[in-house]
Amino acid sequence: MGAKVIIALLVVMGIITFFAYLIDKKKAEKGKWRTKEKTLLGLSFFFGSIGGLLGLYVIRHKTKHWYFVVVNWLSFILHIAILYFMIAGFPWA
Repeated sequence: MGAKVIIALLVVMGIITFFAYLIDKKKAEKGKWRTKEKTLLGLSFFFGSIGGLLGLYVIRHKTKHWYFVVVNWLSFILHIAILYFMIAGFPWA
């Protein structure tokens, strides 16, 4: 995969993840059926960390759960590292 594919994946998954957090917050406010935490965390981990972070800090959803903060930030760091190595090249290759 090239850097352009990774960037596109980050954008698309970020949007999907953000809307998943937003929908879950709206359902929580209305007392309706909720999205599983595993699903939200999985979306964040699988290239949706930007959307997850926006969900945490813009719409203020899941901020009291420490593991959401940790997973989203560690995933973001991992995604930036992957993007960096795709652009700069792997030093051991």
